[in-house]
Amino acid sequence: MTTKLLTALLIGTSILGTTGMALAEDVTLNIESWRGDDLTIWKDKLIPAFEAKNPGIKVVFAPSAPTEYDAALGAKLTAGSAGDLITCRPFDKSLELFKKGNLADLSSLPGMDNFSPVAKAAWQTDDGKSSFCVPMASVIHGFIYNKDAFDKLGLKVPTTVDEFYAVLDKIKADGTYIPMAMGTKDLWEAATMGYQNIGPNYWKGEEGRQALIKGEQKLTDPQWVAPYKELAKWKPYLGDGFEAQTYPDSQNLFTLGRAAIYPAGSWEIGLFNTQAQFKMGAFPPPVQKAGDTCYISDHTDIGMGLNAASKHPEEAKKFLAWVASPDFATIYANALPGFFSLNSTPVKMEDPLAQEFVSWRGKCKSTIRSTYQILSRGTPNLENETWVESANVINGTDTPEAAAKKLQDGLDSWYKPAK
Repeated sequence: MTTKLLTALLIGTSILGTTGMALAEDVTLNIESWRGDDLTIWKDKLIPAFEAKNPGIKVVFAPSAPTEYDAALGAKLTAGSAGDLITCRPFDKSLELFKKGNLADLSSLPGMDNFSPVAKAAWQTDDGKSSFCVPMASVIHGFIYNKDAFDKLGLKVPTTVDEFYAVLDKIKADGTYIPMAMGTKDLWEAATMGYQNIGPNYWKGEEGRQALIKGEQKLTDPQWVAPYKELAKWKPYLGDGFEAQTYPDSQNLFTLGRAAIYPAGSWEIGLFNTQAQFKMGAFPPPVQKAGDTCYISDHTDIGMGLNAASKHPEEAKKFLAWVASPDFATIYANALPGFFSLNSTPVKMEDPLAQEFVSWRGKCKSTIRSTYQILSRGTPNLENETWVESANVINGTDTPEAAAKKLQDGLDSWYKPAK
């Protein structure tokens, strides 16, 4: 072998070795999720932003169908084939994964102190000692209204309950618009857009929710019955045939300009922006009297955790620390208007309707849906029963007091508050 050939072989081997080392240093993280609708946002905005600052770490967003996610994820975790990063549903589903050892404890992850106790509660153990997912986004409840309709009828945005009904009465008397678009056929709509929307102003948000969990309050107490008394008053304002009206029907009535007010979740913003041909505004649930503290359902909806069996835990933690950062919050919240960052650092929102919703955090106290933590683990399921009774109260087939008693009796049949 000539000296030239030997030198060439050595150089070639060196190059291959160096290239091999470089390739070996690249780590690919896979994200499990049910949010297939977000695939483009992850591919075009979120992942490139992370990879630009973290060379050597590649990220792949690999969603499953929403209805198949829980089962598919469970099977992958059992088989050892699940991704490094797990998109977390709120409360019991993720808590179960943590208890099984599928999710790692992230309590000491850099950035976790960027979130309030309410934001973290959806992904913590009941005692709050362990956090297992980084909070990503919440949805906020309130009312979206047709600004053109309000201008035409000379209406002002209501801030108190009396003003709210005065506005509804004027809309009804005019006859051009259905005062409020909400149906009871799908049940959940009556509870989520109705009871859980206005209820926090009566049970005082977290104060009442925590007291219910502790057994210090009951659903038959006045502050828990009061929202049902209000829902019973909504019936005359929902238009003809609301009992047979589905959730998509309600959306269509509003976006087609046939209804003036829509009891809403902020997740509607993206769809309504593409469908409504009129200006929209939003207002928080009206308080009982001027000067009262206002409360909003700022419901924790989506988080992200670390697969405890990940082969790249350090790189995955680096990614999760970025998810906990204000940079991620800004990109995510603007890419998905209506899904609001849970980060304590304020995010500048570009969408005006999203800006309006998120501004309520500055003047109202945030809480989450009363049925989601602990109280719906048994049978009958309080969340599902609340759907039924909310619809019954609006339909007039149950009184507010009867509905509350049914719910409390069901809860008492299996739930014993920890002492």
